[in-house]
Amino acid sequence: MRYADDMVVGFQYLADAHRFLAELKQRLEAFALEVHPDKTRIIEFGRFAHENRRARGQGKPETFAFLGFTHIFGRTRQGRRLIRRHTVRERLNAKLRQVKATLRGMMHLPIPEQGRYLRLVLNGFYNYYAVPTNFRALNSFYWHIMRYWQHCLRRRSQRHRLTCQRMMRIAARWLPGPKLRHPCPDWRFDVMTRGRSPVR
Repeated sequence: MRYADDMVVGFQYLADAHRFLAELKQRLEAFALEVHPDKTRIIEFGRFAHENRRARGQGKPETFAFLGFTHIFGRTRQGRRLIRRHTVRERLNAKLRQVKATLRGMMHLPIPEQGRYLRLVLNGFYNYYAVPTNFRALNSFYWHIMRYWQHCLRRRSQRHRLTCQRMMRIAARWLPGPKLRHPCPDWRFDVMTRGRSPVR
């Protein structure tokens, strides 16, 4: 039996992280459970990671994947620190393969029916992944979907008349463009602080 209770825990000091991990493993053993050996790790991440690693002659700080996003600690063009969230590439490619296979089965259905399906797909993707710093993935997903749809419509006949201009009009009618939907993604997570009630 596998439990999908993924979590990320932050510590200021490395010794605290090692102690927490050791105690967590000991606690889970009491219930005949264990953490995943390949997915459980301690990384240096945050405000001082870049400076500390550079002082030690090491490379860029590590990243981690959580809840479908790759989290990267970086800076804005103005020099302010921020956490960049990019869609995990494997998740993006898997969804595109699924849509491509579904479109192949819907090839001869009317365009409005195909358009309604693709609109739901895009809105579902945007509702989860449309956060700041992730626009490149949103844009890539949109253009891949439109390209798959164009290829599908052109294959319906050996003498297709689907020009690029007409395809753009069809896409404008049915496919919502990429747009930021979660300007404050941190609000989507509950934060527990010791001795206080949960805050959103």
